[in-house]
Amino acid sequence: MLSFQPRLVSELADYSFEKFRSDLLAGITVGIIAIPLAMAFAIASGVSPEQGLITAVIAGFVIAAFGGTRLCVGGPTGAFIVVLYAINARYGFANLVICTMMAGAILVALGAFKLGGLIRFIPNSVVIGFTNGIAVLIALSQVKDLLGLPIANMPAEFFGIVRVIAETLRELHWPSFAMAAAALAFLFIWPKRWARLVPAPFVLIVLATSFMQFAPSGIATIGSRFGEISASFPSPAWPDFDLSRLGALIPPAIAIALLAAIESLLCAVVTDKQTRDHSDPNQELIGQGLANLITPLFGGLAATSAMARTSANVRNGAQTPMAAVIHAGIVLVFLLVAAPLAKHVPFPALAAILVWTAYGMMDWRAFSEMRRYTPLRNITLVSTFVLTVLFSITVAVEVGMLLAAILLIKRLTEAAQVVAITDLAKDADAPSLPLPPSVAALRLRGALFFGVLDKLESALHVPSTARVVVVDMLEVIYIDTNAAELMQQFFRDQLALDREVIVFGLSPQAESLFQRTGFADELGRDRIVSTRRQALELATLRSPHYAQAELFGAR
Repeated sequence: MLSFQPRLVSELADYSFEKFRSDLLAGITVGIIAIPLAMAFAIASGVSPEQGLITAVIAGFVIAAFGGTRLCVGGPTGAFIVVLYAINARYGFANLVICTMMAGAILVALGAFKLGGLIRFIPNSVVIGFTNGIAVLIALSQVKDLLGLPIANMPAEFFGIVRVIAETLRELHWPSFAMAAAALAFLFIWPKRWARLVPAPFVLIVLATSFMQFAPSGIATIGSRFGEISASFPSPAWPDFDLSRLGALIPPAIAIALLAAIESLLCAVVTDKQTRDHSDPNQELIGQGLANLITPLFGGLAATSAMARTSANVRNGAQTPMAAVIHAGIVLVFLLVAAPLAKHVPFPALAAILVWTAYGMMDWRAFSEMRRYTPLRNITLVSTFVLTVLFSITVAVEVGMLLAAILLIKRLTEAAQVVAITDLAKDADAPSLPLPPSVAALRLRGALFFGVLDKLESALHVPSTARVVVVDMLEVIYIDTNAAELMQQFFRDQLALDREVIVFGLSPQAESLFQRTGFADELGRDRIVSTRRQALELATLRSPHYAQAELFGAR
């Protein structure tokens, strides 16, 4: 069952100096990008900036070493901010560590059981809804530092955030607001052609930190809130947690695992399209899971592949996962050498970086193009978005998946058909074969499941003059046990009326179901054939009025 084949191992088999040079340049660039983002994401998640750097180092290395993609870069991401902040505020950091490790175990299990492809079944409307919702919450959570508001503890939920901001808005700190506004303007006007060489967030941090030597007092910095940042790497330690709360951590652990799986596999899909590569989703989930099992032991956070860093990795010419390994090394060097300098970084600049990141996460076009889609699909998107913002990602995804399932059932129900036909020819190109009064034929289409039972029952009827009933199931893509029982009862009714029943075109799934239920033997295996020609020949033998078999084209 378990297939453990990290992409890095296969890429190193024919590694060359040219590839290393490309990976080195890309890794250095991505590492520079990761440093301010890792600190900003950690602070926004309610922990210290060095914990973000530790996450970028360990998770970035583990995902690159054991994942299933060639160019994806892992680390802390904006998508986790809202979830991690809420868990930390409610259960404490020790339980957040356990929760992250539980999520890691879930991801490893998903990969080991080869369930990576199932994540892609999550509808695009749900993904867009909660991604946009997370972006809004990230931006909202940074209002405190954008405006320099004196809020000691920011609530984790939407209504609490809005209430606290409204209560303290009169205490707006104008120097902080001015710096944040200038920082945002800088990030948005920084030329894209320059960003390939020097990323805007890194330049902003350098400029803002330098400006703090001349800035008015009162602007909060990392040092004023967290003190000195230690230039050292922590030793692994098992967290002290309350075993009785383990059950309560299962829902948030599932939320972290779901987010990590979706983010990483979506990142892999996008990257594969850009590079014409083919990732292994199951190996990628194993790599993501190992990263989330190991990183928390060093005080790190939940991690997954990051789209922005991966895109930079691709744009800068990375060739193998070694680029992501080098990126982790660059962050490690910064942590061990230059981390103490980060105490001068102003919070308004970090807040501006997070708002800029949130803006990039938003898919504005998805809302403007809603008129092109069905109302139920749009309801799914909007509901997921609103519930993510107002309540939680877990609730949003649950409701979104429920609405998506209803939409799927509706579409499958509309597609299912039972058509009485007077001609066994499948299309206009086949010879016409009109049926005599003694033979009736039904053509079934689509998925036959519990949602179409009423439709199926009302359409399954044949004329009283029929002595032979032919059922065409070539276009049935799926049949569940409920529909199978209804079909079986229909066949029994026809046999009870002394009519011959001929079934053809069963898919392997339908044929297996009929065999497992014993109905294939009850009906008689001689009445179940594969092709339209066989069905026609059998109908000819059992109906004296049907003598046109030679006109029928083969199927």
